[in-house]
Amino acid sequence: MTISAPPSYQQLPPPPGYGPGAPPPTQGVPRPRRGGFAAAVLAGALVVGGGAGLGGAALWSAIDDDGAVGAHGGTSSAPLQVVDTTDDDARGGSVEQVANAVLPSVVALDVSAAGAGGSGSGVVLTEDGLILTNDHVVSLAGAADPETAEVRVSFADGSTAAADVVGTDPLTDTALVQAEGVSGLTPVTIGQSGDLDVGEQVVAIGSPYGLDSTVTSGIVSALDRPVEVARDESGNTTAYPAIQTDAAINHGNSGGALVNMDGQLVGINASIRTPDGSNPDAGSIGLGFAIPIDEVVPIVEQLRAGEAPTHARLGIEVGTVPEGAAVRSIEEGSAAEDAELQAGDVITRIDDHPVDSSGSLVATVRSYRPGDRVTVTFLRDGEQQTTELELGSDAP
Repeated sequence: MTISAPPSYQQLPPPPGYGPGAPPPTQGVPRPRRGGFAAAVLAGALVVGGGAGLGGAALWSAIDDDGAVGAHGGTSSAPLQVVDTTDDDARGGSVEQVANAVLPSVVALDVSAAGAGGSGSGVVLTEDGLILTNDHVVSLAGAADPETAEVRVSFADGSTAAADVVGTDPLTDTALVQAEGVSGLTPVTIGQSGDLDVGEQVVAIGSPYGLDSTVTSGIVSALDRPVEVARDESGNTTAYPAIQTDAAINHGNSGGALVNMDGQLVGINASIRTPDGSNPDAGSIGLGFAIPIDEVVPIVEQLRAGEAPTHARLGIEVGTVPEGAAVRSIEEGSAAEDAELQAGDVITRIDDHPVDSSGSLVATVRSYRPGDRVTVTFLRDGEQQTTELELGSDAP
């Protein structure tokens, strides 16, 4: 299928300081945890606070008539009003409760190969260290063969481990890595992205800009948003019917978890939209996209079994027209030929999914599995027709 990649949709590249040509991350040294970062922030806050405090005292001295507190006078003996807020347990269904449950299941990944380096996030699937992430996290934007990449996993408790790439699927931007010598990890609970509703609350967890264990929250802004982020030399596209969310997602969140308020994994954070012509390193503008977990699970099972991932296909070449996706040519022996589709037909819907471009057709078909039966709605000579067909497979 032919589709033009929207230049403003971007897979989340590594944070600044990483990427092809950058020095690989240090191996075997635990990354700084939140305590060190908090100390650095606190030191900065003290400097700023000191300056602000001095300015505030000088202003008070100038406008205070009774001299109770002055820049050069005494200090008030009135006690500070400190309230015991207590550290209550997280309320059920709160972001705090979700974070407590899911943080142990989300990891940071540092990847290096052939002098290139990158970083991202991952989600723990099994107690012995099988981790789900994005293909573009371990492939270093094509700089090296993912299977030869050196991967270092940093867990939520501060420990680290080496890991091997188990397998990748560029067409769905999916990858698996296996951490070495670990046990007793906390696997994420996998939910169903098909049960999501627009407006439903969600939580994103990952390592944006290398800031491990970062939690953001928001809502599902849209469902089945066609997103294409890459195309290989053969014209095969990386596209998916994305979960759109306004939870802040930034560079380094790739491969991290999007979970519902029951703490169940419903998506893998993978891309963001940036304003047209903006700096590609720009941060979140509230338009983040996650790959629905329902589309990922079958690929994970194939990769775990050592199989080549397979994808549903119609067997046509299409282009975008105002009405939808226009069929340009049909492969012999394909599902489209069996259903008697013709060049010139304009596909407008797959089941109840509207098709308004070649990109949305690719993303929609990618959400199915080979052998699924679908109803295709199309225009032929201006008249609407439907046909039912069994989707084919791209397996050799």
